[in-house]
Amino acid sequence: MNWSELLSSKRPGTTTDTIESSRSAFEQDYDRIIFSHPFRRLQDKTQVHPLPEHDFVHTRLTHSLEVSSVGRSLGKKVGEVILQRHAHLNKNFTLFDFGAIVASASLTHDLGNPPFGHAGEDALSDFFLHHAEGKIFQQQVTKSQWADLVRFEGNAQGFRILNKAQYGLKLTAATLGAFTKYPCPAEFPDRDKSKKSQNKFSFFQSEASAFQAVAEHVGLVQIGEQAWCRHPLAFLVEAADDICYSIIDLEDGCRLGLVSFTDTVEMMATIVGNQFDPDKLSRHISLNEKLGVLRAMAIGKLVDGCTTIFLDEENNILNGKFDRALTDASVHHHALSKISKTSIEKIYRARHVVEIEATGHEVLPGLIHEFCRAGFHLAQKDRSRKYSNLALLLPEEVRWHIGHQPDNVYAVLRQVVDFVSGLTDRHAISLYKKIKGVSY
Repeated sequence: MNWSELLSSKRPGTTTDTIESSRSAFEQDYDRIIFSHPFRRLQDKTQVHPLPEHDFVHTRLTHSLEVSSVGRSLGKKVGEVILQRHAHLNKNFTLFDFGAIVASASLTHDLGNPPFGHAGEDALSDFFLHHAEGKIFQQQVTKSQWADLVRFEGNAQGFRILNKAQYGLKLTAATLGAFTKYPCPAEFPDRDKSKKSQNKFSFFQSEASAFQAVAEHVGLVQIGEQAWCRHPLAFLVEAADDICYSIIDLEDGCRLGLVSFTDTVEMMATIVGNQFDPDKLSRHISLNEKLGVLRAMAIGKLVDGCTTIFLDEENNILNGKFDRALTDASVHHHALSKISKTSIEKIYRARHVVEIEATGHEVLPGLIHEFCRAGFHLAQKDRSRKYSNLALLLPEEVRWHIGHQPDNVYAVLRQVVDFVSGLTDRHAISLYKKIKGVSY
């Protein structure tokens, strides 16, 4: 792979490029995402602590903004050195282009996540795996399509959203490539779980051709028939996410009293290293100030560490020989592992988190069931009043797509899953209660 192709500003699916003297194509990507409807919905989607009553607890929106900020720093730091190493790139690119690509891809990294966080992904999959109403579709779709349905994946849903015409994003190939951390489908021969890029998947069968177009634009190396090497900047997007959720989830847990301040300081101090000064920290009065100082120093250390690893491994990354998370390869790996273990035990398994996850396992399969029946009902001549009414609750574009391919079971199911997975936490609960007659 080479950087000139990898930084492609071409927009797949379009014949003309919008050129502005004041904004690069990658900065345009960022602005398009910020103003998009799917991005706005993240403000009411769970990060860790569901339906937060406290204004300092993160939602998917604030998390995505923070990941984007860290991603921009990583991109610029890496870009500065890459441009020094490859002088010919300076004619067309600047370090700000690297920063804008990583910032834009980072901004979208959770765009496909459903209500109720990762529990929501399992709940949507469970409908097709374990519910009789969902299992009946297995004989009506292909093996590859069924693999999509029984393994709902937020990364693949995000790629689908970014490529849906209704949102009009039309992002550059470079940003779409950097977004795609797992450049493979749900099911393919010879999946190698030792490779980080094949632990999950980043496109459904419905977007397989769209991803292939992106891969061709940026020159990704193909592995076998259905998998590709990662776009190098995808490593930075992943690192930005890993850094933020490790440090900031711990910060939220401390503020909520789930992790003691002493333990929090100890874990962050391990990352900060010899720059940590307990006397200086004690001069700050409020908990927010103290955590803010620790957070900034820890993130700074992790950004520097990941930048160093990326630059040291540049050739291996370009040749597809490096396939690990940058944070896993860093000197801070053990410190991050301890934070992760603590977060799982004390934060992610907190009672209020488990309660809302249980809610998601009831609400999401229930919504999928009812709206699947409503969706397929659109193609029938003899319609019941109940499902005629439910069909009207589907967005206009969903009804349009179903109406134009009523006999394509996989396509109809994808539209229904789009609708349900796109709901915010509160909207999902409210809609479920209404259609079940619990509230009105």
